Amino acid sequence: MGGFFNSSIGRKVAMALSAFFLMFFLIIHVAVNITSLFGEDVFNEFSHFMGTNPLVQYALQPVLIFGVVFHFIMGFVLEIRNNRARKIGYIKNNGSANSTWMSRNMIYSGLVILAFLVLHFIDFWIPELNTKYIQGDMSGLHDGGFRYYHELVEKFQNPWRVGAYVIAFILLGLHLAHGFASSFQSIGASTIRKKSLQTFGKGFAIVIPLGFIIIALYHYLNHH
Repeated sequence: MGGFFNSSIGRKVAMALSAFFLMFFLIIHVAVNITSLFGEDVFNEFSHFMGTNPLVQYALQPVLIFGVVFHFIMGFVLEIRNNRARKIGYIKNNGSANSTWMSRNMIYSGLVILAFLVLHFIDFWIPELNTKYIQGDMSGLHDGGFRYYHELVEKFQNPWRVGAYVIAFILLGLHLAHGFASSFQSIGASTIRKKSLQTFGKGFAIVIPLGFIIIALYHYLNHH
């Protein structure tokens, strides 16, 4: 098993598996957050459940953090190795003629997304950890009511922060547009299904980031 994941194919499979996990997380994350458009109470209930459920907090959350770190590290490793291969293999071959702009620049969209994740963690995850595990307050309450909706709205009052979120989600969409089909290809999806996967992947790459963008813009515009 160790020899397999040390191979080029093994690394690509590992990258694909981590991508599937993160894409599943994106679906859950946007589904929970989009409830904030329909009412404060329903969003607070979902957020409190996710924030206090032992399975989510002590099993899924550590796995998520590992998945994010693993995906980015593996992405950098593959990019370095691909660059070395290009220097050797593409001396007489125009690489841009055989690949899309996005596939050649996944590392850059990934870096912007990574920077966004740092901002996102500073905005939401680190304050949440501080409240629950440093201050020891697991109630989720503030001034007699749940605090989650108020904290979400507060973060989206700064136009610069909202702009950064929008740009990051656009790049996430471009990243997903290539990464979705590429992940299935890495685990051996048949060429017969390639076109269907590309079509579904493009839809996924539009709907998920668009959902996040709508959430950010809604709360910014609705409270100004």
